[in-house]
Amino acid sequence: MTSVTLVRRIAARPSIIFDALTMPDGIALWWGPDGGPVLLAETDVRVGGRFRVRFRMLDGSEHESEGEYLEVNQPTRLVMSWHWSTGGDPEEDGGLSRIEIDLRPIDIGTELTFTHAQLNNAASGASHQAGWNGALDKLVRHFAPAREADDEA
Repeated sequence: MTSVTLVRRIAARPSIIFDALTMPDGIALWWGPDGGPVLLAETDVRVGGRFRVRFRMLDGSEHESEGEYLEVNQPTRLVMSWHWSTGGDPEEDGGLSRIEIDLRPIDIGTELTFTHAQLNNAASGASHQAGWNGALDKLVRHFAPAREADDEA
């Protein structure tokens, strides 16, 4: 088993980031590793509740993940099981892994620590790291303050 941990600093309060992680409209802003759209986002954010997210990548491939919320401590922590139901990493075919997200208030907003654990092997870890890096970078960009040049235009 292997795991991936990523950290991001985001210019928004933890409560706003928590909503972006759990609400269908928020998920649509950032889920998926590239600029492709989120096609479906369903959430029942409570311990024992389920989520399902389907997205299309720019190459046209579609991927869907689903799982169960194992821990919900709004707005600081979210833990859920993870399973690829369509597409995804072939190394994880049929596998169940675990995602832990911790949100800590900092001077600019939130420090997000994202861990995807219980992945089958290093190849799967590398694939998931690349995918989550792309998705989390979109989340950071969405909440990034406007640059001065943008304000002057």
